Amino acid sequence: MEPEDKNEREPQSVVRETDDASRRLARTLLRKARFGALAVLEAGTGLPLASRVAVATDLDGTPVILTSTLSGHTAAILETPVCSLLLGEPGKGDPLAHPRVSLFCKAHRIERGGDVHQRLRRRYLLRHPKAELYADFGDFSFFRLELERASLNGGFGKAFELQSEDMLSPLGDAESWIAMEGGAVTHMNEDHADAVKLYAEVLCKAETANWRLAGLDPEGLDLVAGDKVERLWFANVLDQPEEVRPVLVNLAREARGD
Repeated sequence: MEPEDKNEREPQSVVRETDDASRRLARTLLRKARFGALAVLEAGTGLPLASRVAVATDLDGTPVILTSTLSGHTAAILETPVCSLLLGEPGKGDPLAHPRVSLFCKAHRIERGGDVHQRLRRRYLLRHPKAELYADFGDFSFFRLELERASLNGGFGKAFELQSEDMLSPLGDAESWIAMEGGAVTHMNEDHADAVKLYAEVLCKAETANWRLAGLDPEGLDLVAGDKVERLWFANVLDQPEEVRPVLVNLAREARGD
């Protein structure tokens, strides 16, 4: 028998088994993203086109973008909805050593005037308040990037393949969560700004700033202050909206050291 040639061995897969830590990392990258690189197929030519877009999320974590029909990437996703969104900001040192996630999506345009449009507009503007200057212009539309799967690179040698259920938050009774969330966020920002500040600066160990609540969901809170974003994860996934209030009260007590 001929000795095995090392150069002819089957290459080993670098993809690791998906676990809770990789799911949490990918979801954090998604929930904290303010912008990303959107890859599309250019309208008319089918050539690859990449653009920087501002990003928010819907209640379940689905990425949301606001784009103008004057932009090439809007024409692209209207003609061919398949797209990919790269999220993750490089830090100090080698940019390839920092985690990032590529989302494989289909873009779905949201019609104006409906409840979905109002929800996405509210959540998007809480993340990007300056967009209020143009969000209602006739040539701008919100798109939900419906997530099909994702590829996570957690740094050198840390690759994971994830499905949509690994990335998105379970809503259960979605209508109840949707009905509750907007009012709860407004109430916290207007009447309990001190607690929101504690969530960010004590529990998330963020720097001192004018922190506001940008969204809540069964898994946690999104906190923003200018271009800063923090994600506070609950200890457990909540089943019903009625569970939110006692959790928020307990988190405030924890932050105060009560």
